[in-house]
Amino acid sequence: MSEIVIRPPLTPEASYPAAEKRTMYFIGVTTHKSSIMKVFPKWAEYLGLGDVVMQGMNFAWHDKPEHYRKAVEFIRNDPLSLGALVTTHKLDLLHACRDQFDRLDPLAELLGEASSISKDTDGALVAHAKDPITSGLALEAMLPERYWEKTGSEVLVLGAGGSSIALTWYILQKSHGKNRPSRIVVTNRSLPRLEEIERFHQRIGADLPVEYHHTPTPEATDQILRSMRPGSLVANATGLGKDAPGSPLSDAAIFPERAIVWDFNYRGELVFLDQARAQQSTRQLQVEDGWIYFIHGWTRVIAEVFHIEIPTSGPRFDEISQIAASVR
Repeated sequence: MSEIVIRPPLTPEASYPAAEKRTMYFIGVTTHKSSIMKVFPKWAEYLGLGDVVMQGMNFAWHDKPEHYRKAVEFIRNDPLSLGALVTTHKLDLLHACRDQFDRLDPLAELLGEASSISKDTDGALVAHAKDPITSGLALEAMLPERYWEKTGSEVLVLGAGGSSIALTWYILQKSHGKNRPSRIVVTNRSLPRLEEIERFHQRIGADLPVEYHHTPTPEATDQILRSMRPGSLVANATGLGKDAPGSPLSDAAIFPERAIVWDFNYRGELVFLDQARAQQSTRQLQVEDGWIYFIHGWTRVIAEVFHIEIPTSGPRFDEISQIAASVR
């Protein structure tokens, strides 16, 4: 059975101690507050992983490149350090550390992000982009069947970082046929990331209408929200409410009627989620937090790091979900 003790997170200012047991890392901002620290030991027991450890690594938002390089180099060289899940820092980490990886999977190459790190059976260090898969799994779990085809509704993605790139990549896939939204709108507080996601969409040949809006204030985002059709998906992929305080919207924001409101976060202040819940009845909203995204995100990376099979649906996946819910 894995350790249940929640260890203090590592920080780049200190030296990283060699792992004494098979260890998976969690690279984030406030990793010590994540439910994974309580969920992982239960999952490890259920999955038969043996005596393993989950260890947090905390970094500042948009941290120094040398800090990311130090962590990746440590994982690469430490025999019992098997890999990591990366959140918040997916784009910055790969940009700083691309040359330290032996290989990038096709989606990491395409998206320019690393949401997980693993070692293959030969010990090669591999960067993966799992978010396009896991965000798609989470989205399909909350949408009624053939939702876009039946409603003609739109998508508003708040934030233009790695999670937004992954989600829009999934939505834009031509394999969905007619079941795609009529319009995608992306907003962001700063211009560089907004320009980056626009270049990405151009590179993959996006064939749906996509708009990009610079919204430096919540009030500017409120205005874009007012333009969305009834039944639209409104997704908070900014990290605000978890990794940083606040919401991309002001308290005066009005959600579209019958909107599906999805906060990628499941912990923290969750101001955006509170704003949606305050209008849930009057605007007939379907409000979703980031819990199912959390489960799919972690199980896909655990499967990669430990080289095991974990289903994405069915009775065994339901058991894994119930184990997580029991200690949420």
